Amino acid sequence: MHLETERLFMREIVQEDYASLCRILKDPEVMYAYEGPFSDDEVQAWLDRQLRRYETDGFGLWAVVLKENGDMIGQCGITMQEYNDGLIPEIGYLFQKAYWHQGYASEAAVACREYAFTRLGVDTVYSIIRDTNIPSQKVAKRNGMTCVDRFVKHYRGVDMHHLLFAVEKPDYI
Repeated sequence: MHLETERLFMREIVQEDYASLCRILKDPEVMYAYEGPFSDDEVQAWLDRQLRRYETDGFGLWAVVLKENGDMIGQCGITMQEYNDGLIPEIGYLFQKAYWHQGYASEAAVACREYAFTRLGVDTVYSIIRDTNIPSQKVAKRNGMTCVDRFVKHYRGVDMHHLLFAVEKPDYI
C-alpha cells in the first residue's frame, strides 16, 4: 500500500485489476475526455504502462480501493508527463462513474499531492486536464491548484485543448 486516506487506500495496480480497469477505461462516459472508450488491447497497454512506471519511476497511477469493501473504484497517482519539451509530475485520476461526485477523486488527489511534496520532494505538482472536463478541473481546484497555461495535445488522432493546473509546495513542508 502506498497511500491511505480516511475512506481509501491506494496501491500498485496489478494484472488481476484488469477487469476493474475495464469498468473505468471502457466506459464511454468516463472516457469522453479521451475521445471515447478503450479497447481490450488499449486497456492492457494502459496497465502495462503503469507496471513500467513503477519499475522506472517508482510511482505511477495507483489502484484506488474502498476501505469498507476492498473494491477498486478508480485510479489516481503521479506520472511524469511531457510538457514544453520536458517532463513534469502530474496528478491524474479516473474513477468509475458510480463513484463520481462523492469526493473520492479529491480525497485521492490531495493524498497524491502530499506524497509528491513529502516523499518525492517535488516543488510543484501539476494536473493536465482537457478544457471540456469541468469535473476534473474542479478536483484540481479542490487540490489547491490554479490554471497556469493552455495548450493543445494531439491524442488518438485529435487535437485536444488542455489546461495545465499547478500547485507549489508550501513553505512549511
